[in-house]
Amino acid sequence: MFVGKYYLGDVGFMLKPQILTPYRGVRYHLKEYSRRGPQDSRELFNHRHSSLRNVIERTFGVMKKRFPIVASGTEPHYDLHTMTNIILACCILHNFLRGVNNDDSLIEEVDGELLQQDIQVSASQVCDDDHRLGSHIRDTIANEMWQDYVNN
Repeated sequence: MFVGKYYLGDVGFMLKPQILTPYRGVRYHLKEYSRRGPQDSRELFNHRHSSLRNVIERTFGVMKKRFPIVASGTEPHYDLHTMTNIILACCILHNFLRGVNNDDSLIEEVDGELLQQDIQVSASQVCDDDHRLGSHIRDTIANEMWQDYVNN
């Protein structure tokens, strides 16, 4: 298990010790929090999960539009080390280009696409040891977040 490091998955993934998914049946989308803030630990967790996932989706959406090699399909054409270096190089180039010409059209285009997407709810999750441990980890993180939130 990764101590302190987890993958962020949407509801299509099964909750596991290394994959943290949002709570089902609890407010999730950022626009749902515009009227009132989180009311408990689960809502706070989902709000922060949604915020972080939104940043990740926006980042990769812009990278895919700017650098077609990032969006070149589902089959990897390079080994993991090379793919990691390609993503890093694209991020560096993107940031350089933003400094030279701060055109937000790509970001606005990706934001518009993301607003139109809905989270797909998958079939029921299997309750096994991985799921129980993942649930315990997620609950512990959510409760710690909530305690910090209400105390600050």
